[in-house]
Amino acid sequence: MDNAAIEEMFEPLGPVSIRRMFGGKGIYHNGLILALEVSGEILLKADAATAPHFESAGARQWSYESNKGKPVAMPYWSIPDEALDDPEEMAKWLRLAYEAAVRAQK
Repeated sequence: MDNAAIEEMFEPLGPVSIRRMFGGKGIYHNGLILALEVSGEILLKADAATAPHFESAGARQWSYESNKGKPVAMPYWSIPDEALDDPEEMAKWLRLAYEAAVRAQK
């Protein structure tokens, strides 16, 4: 996904900066990482307070395989399908991701 498309997707939240990382991109708002782009997919940050919302909306938690062959779950989730075509719904999920990023800094 190119940077212009990412910036447009995150427009309801406000300006974002994008940095290359992990073979993908880190997406930041107000200096806090709130999302990743991995293999063309945007993954939003979640925590104990917000992960249940992502799960109940049918989102998938991102994981990768460790050197020992075991899956490692990360605090990033796919965007719920209903948000992909609805800017108001997308804004809700972006706010949840940003709130999780803020809590992670405390």
